Amino acid sequence: MERRRPPAEGLFALSALSQYIGAAIAISVFDRVSAQTVGWLRVVGAALALGLVARPDPRSWSRRRVSGAVLFGLATAAMNVLFYLGIARIDLGKSVAIEFIGPVAVAAATTRSSRNATALVGAVAGVVLLGGVEIGRESLGVLFILGASACWAAYIVIGARVASVTSGVDGLAVGLAIGAVALTPIGAPWSGPVWGSPGLLLACLATGVFSNAIGYGIDQHVLRRVSVRRFSVLLALLPVTATAVGWVALDQRPRGLDLIGIALVLAAVAFQERDVAAVPIEQ
Repeated sequence: MERRRPPAEGLFALSALSQYIGAAIAISVFDRVSAQTVGWLRVVGAALALGLVARPDPRSWSRRRVSGAVLFGLATAAMNVLFYLGIARIDLGKSVAIEFIGPVAVAAATTRSSRNATALVGAVAGVVLLGGVEIGRESLGVLFILGASACWAAYIVIGARVASVTSGVDGLAVGLAIGAVALTPIGAPWSGPVWGSPGLLLACLATGVFSNAIGYGIDQHVLRRVSVRRFSVLLALLPVTATAVGWVALDQRPRGLDLIGIALVLAAVAFQERDVAAVPIEQ
């Protein structure tokens, strides 16, 4: 009897919840540790956790796998730091909504049917409502989030390739280790406070375990099961989850329009076609 696999939407919701629990932890320490340092330690924590779990074997890595992991790690690391610099200035839910521009661009480029196009329009409408931030007041925060958005698009495209040539988790582990090294000049100089406080250090590393090791690990599994287009539209669930976590953990209460946006996003995800990835799934 074939074992029934959990639906991609359920796995994705779990990934989103884990990612923004990590983000909520990060926001709680921004008054004591700089955002770029928390972003760096997030990648370090995730690389350590995934390295212990995956234990990649260097002998099995071809040049193609290494080059893919390098690009993936750099895009992911840059996305993490830029995102933290943004959420230090803008509410979590609105930040993720603006950042969703990157996945929307990927979904638009790979949409092939009227049903998928309709789902994409609904997701965009919901995200626009969720992202109703006044750019004039938060221009620097918006700029950081737009940079993270571009990196997010790269994360989806390159991540799908990494998932197709590795087991997913080992490629993520190697990529994040590379990203952690690349971020050291940005994060280490302002990291003084964490070395004198075990609690702060643990909190910063925990952001990596929740947001990257668990969240991105699930993403890699989902990318092996669904197409890049469907994955990009599923990402519309992230602004919804971020809004919920921001409300519960950070008292960042959504407005009426935010709730309408959430409803539109959920409807769009439910409406899209259930296509699958071309990547063979290892049993």
